[in-house]
Amino acid sequence: MGRATMTFEETCARIAGFTEECDWDQFHSPENLAKSISIEAAELLECFQWSSEADETALKEELADVMNYCIQMSQKMGFDSCEILNEKIDKNEKKYPVDKSKGVSTKYDRL
Repeated sequence: MGRATMTFEETCARIAGFTEECDWDQFHSPENLAKSISIEAAELLECFQWSSEADETALKEELADVMNYCIQMSQKMGFDSCEILNEKIDKNEKKYPVDKSKGVSTKYDRL
């Protein structure tokens, strides 16, 4: 199966398998993974440091690093990534009703 046709679950399993093969789980405490997410997010922001136009290759790589560590954190904590994303979307839909928030960036407590 080509990588482009892999499901999210297959990709998560690939991440877990690679981590296991490299024996990196010993370094992946929740604290270290949280640090790594923050560091990679800063590197993602660095793509836009001097211009609003980012190099697409660098942007993809940094975004993938952030997502990779987020998936690993979810796995480490025993969370289902899709489930927690949907729970947060449910919460956001309540906090930001479309009739009040469409087209505006106002924080929910000021709508």
